[in-house]
Amino acid sequence: MRTSRVAFNPTNPTQNQIGPFTYAGGLEINGVGTSRLHGLSDIAVLSGDHLIAISDEGDTFEARLVLDASGRLSDVRDGRLSRLVDRDGQPLRGKRRSDAEGLAVLPNGDRLVSFEREHRIWLYPGGDGRPVPVAAPAAAFPDNEGIEAMVPYAPAGPNAYLAGSEGGKVWLCSTVTGCKSTTLGAMVPAGFGLTAMAAYDDAGSLVLLGRAYDAKRGARAVMKLLGPRAADKPRVLAELSIEAPLTRDNFEGVAAVRLSSGVVRLYLMSDDNFSAQQHTYLLAFDWSLPKR
Repeated sequence: MRTSRVAFNPTNPTQNQIGPFTYAGGLEINGVGTSRLHGLSDIAVLSGDHLIAISDEGDTFEARLVLDASGRLSDVRDGRLSRLVDRDGQPLRGKRRSDAEGLAVLPNGDRLVSFEREHRIWLYPGGDGRPVPVAAPAAAFPDNEGIEAMVPYAPAGPNAYLAGSEGGKVWLCSTVTGCKSTTLGAMVPAGFGLTAMAAYDDAGSLVLLGRAYDAKRGARAVMKLLGPRAADKPRVLAELSIEAPLTRDNFEGVAAVRLSSGVVRLYLMSDDNFSAQQHTYLLAFDWSLPKR
């Protein structure tokens, strides 16, 4: 694995601020000796520096985030790839079964992974045990636009999670009681697809990530920070738009970490679609909660 640092604004490398967000470093990640380190679709960050990502072809990528003396993202080390397994414990094979899109880590360490094409949500006990199917929205999804966004939702209990489709619908689900619709999808801006969600506290405060692309403007992304109990009454506290000339690509993953200072550290990951014309970026931003 090789990383190189990237500026937030290539046309103005000294720019580190946009609205209430401070750019806290960014990297481009490239595989060395492997063709599998591509297509990263969602991420989680545990214990402040343990990065977990899943890919479009059924891989899990885990690594350690490295910060410099000022707390900025400076490197990713100790990376390793492993295959997601099926219910028999065998590595997933074939694009239709392996297209992992959403990742949520429950409080007990179980990992939820959503798949599209063959639409489903599986729970991996302890992170790497044999998976079991859990509740998924009873909806018909396009072949390549399934459940893209997953996040635990603490206000509804330890088994609760939100599942969001690229089309902008979000359901509140439970491994015990199933799924029900929410109005959270109304927060996704028109023209953007919902690609990821993250929680930045246990009160139901969420980050929503949307992406868009057109030939004229290229790749764009928007990140909305919502207040507590967002699934019940969503309220926007801050919003970050990433478009030209800022560093951007097909952002599909977001994770949130509360730093010891109280600042929320946000990590954005892009999916390069296994294309030589795209990039795997990991960007970091710091955001301070508004004072009440």
